[in-house]
Amino acid sequence: MARTANTKSTPQFAVWRVRAVAYGLLAGFAVLAGRGIYLQVVQHEDLTRRGDARTTRDLVLPAHRGRLLDREGAVLASSVPARGVFAFPDQVEISDAQRAALAKALALKPKDLERKLDSERDLVFLARGVTPEQGQAVAALKIPGVAIQTEYKREYPSQEVVGQVLGITNVDDVGQEGIELAQNEWLSGKPGVRRVTIDRRGGVVEELGSVRAPQQGRDLQLALDSRVQHLAFRELKRGVDAHRAKGGAAVVLDARSGEILALVNYPTAKPGDRAAAATGGLRNRAVADLFEPGSTMKPFTVSTAIETGAVRPDTLIPMQGSTYTLNGATIRDTHAIGSNGVVSLTEIVQKSSNVGTAKIAEKLPNEVMWRHLQRAGFGRAPQTGVPGEAHGRLRAPQSWRPIEKATMSYGYGLSVNLVQLARAYTVFANQGSLVDVTLFKNGGAARQVPVYSPETMRWVLPMLEKATSKEGTAPLSQVPGYRVAGKTGTAKKLAGAIYSEGRYVASFVGLAPVSNPRYVVAVMIDEPAGGIFYGGQVAAPVFSSIMGQTLRLMEVPYDAPLPGVPTAVDTQVAIVREGQP
Repeated sequence: MARTANTKSTPQFAVWRVRAVAYGLLAGFAVLAGRGIYLQVVQHEDLTRRGDARTTRDLVLPAHRGRLLDREGAVLASSVPARGVFAFPDQVEISDAQRAALAKALALKPKDLERKLDSERDLVFLARGVTPEQGQAVAALKIPGVAIQTEYKREYPSQEVVGQVLGITNVDDVGQEGIELAQNEWLSGKPGVRRVTIDRRGGVVEELGSVRAPQQGRDLQLALDSRVQHLAFRELKRGVDAHRAKGGAAVVLDARSGEILALVNYPTAKPGDRAAAATGGLRNRAVADLFEPGSTMKPFTVSTAIETGAVRPDTLIPMQGSTYTLNGATIRDTHAIGSNGVVSLTEIVQKSSNVGTAKIAEKLPNEVMWRHLQRAGFGRAPQTGVPGEAHGRLRAPQSWRPIEKATMSYGYGLSVNLVQLARAYTVFANQGSLVDVTLFKNGGAARQVPVYSPETMRWVLPMLEKATSKEGTAPLSQVPGYRVAGKTGTAKKLAGAIYSEGRYVASFVGLAPVSNPRYVVAVMIDEPAGGIFYGGQVAAPVFSSIMGQTLRLMEVPYDAPLPGVPTAVDTQVAIVREGQP
């Protein structure tokens, strides 16, 4: 009986066991199915992203930056092919020998390379803008996780001659200084992106297509003439070196169109020298640095007085020697001028009399004098298109004391940049109208704003021509074959609130040919040494060289005979010195 009962219970136990296994399997399948659904549905995007991050990369397709051209189409700046070397740190497999060779190929310090390869970022650049030859050397190492891409870097054929005007770009070819910065949006292209699949060595195994195609930058034509720029730089350098000066700047303007044909500074730095840029080596002194213009302001005082009827062209100004005391302050000339106790307006400009100019200014209301100076562009940035332009200083007329108005009449107590001063002199070249200046080619079209009447200019322009004669302050400004008009400036530099002895800014601004003015040239020499510091001795010869070569280069017809021009030896003693404060 017992055996029979046991036999009958065996099938029941087997059934239960089968059911338990079946339920277990079903539960396992349910867990797996749930997990699969969770991964495929809930975590799908995250897992896809993480997977793509390991095998998919978005690589930048660099855009070609537009060229900078001079007015004749000569290339001043262009972008040339270069190489960018990058790495995927988590995929780099490199031996000690390869590490040393890679650092050498990229001119990197071993510790700097090590720091980059130890980065936790997905992608790091090891070097930018390296030469194609360096790129080939890296490729020959066949280091897993290290790759190379084509990019561009900026080149400047004119080197230091035009450096402060053009500026620089950074490693991404984005403008940082000068025209490169001011016109970055125009010059810059828009980089593209391509998506690729990479293998464990960092090599591209599949192109997944272009996410965004690159848009190339646009060329930009400047008003600069490379030939004039080079000759102006050469002559400025000679002048600065000859007088052991701290530095200098020069500007050449087309008097009709307002186009800047040359804008030079010395000393300078090579374009693209980012180290120089960081220390101010690419500072454009011609637009960024301010100085007191000295006697170059006297023609504006005389013009304003004639224009407003405060004096007539034949008015004689009374003089009592070479000094004049105003409210307890003494104004001085370096020499007595005039005869019979009077001096003409022409003599005041020709021989650069501080006393005579101050007495003319006394006849002008503050508001009238200020208004004409402002119309001539003083106290306002010249709007050339170059970044960093200084506005200059021209105080409101309500605050002027009599002695301050007097000193401003001959160039102290206000400040200018060189381009601003050169622009102001376009009034003498355009029958009294101020021309807008620009660094961009404008096809000869320029806005002109009347400041003085043509009748006033018919009186003042001959006075400026007299200043360049043998009896004037600037015989060394003469140009063989051309009539020249202009004015010297010599100003002591401020040291805090006091004018320092022995530190001067020498300047000259002029135009030619007088019969039909074509160009305005302004020259500034900062702190000439050796005891020679007057504008007629230091800046006028540089003006003569720049203006003469520019006129001949542009084949401007002669308007004067071709006699011998005075030399420094011939005129050293004869030069009439300007008055000092």
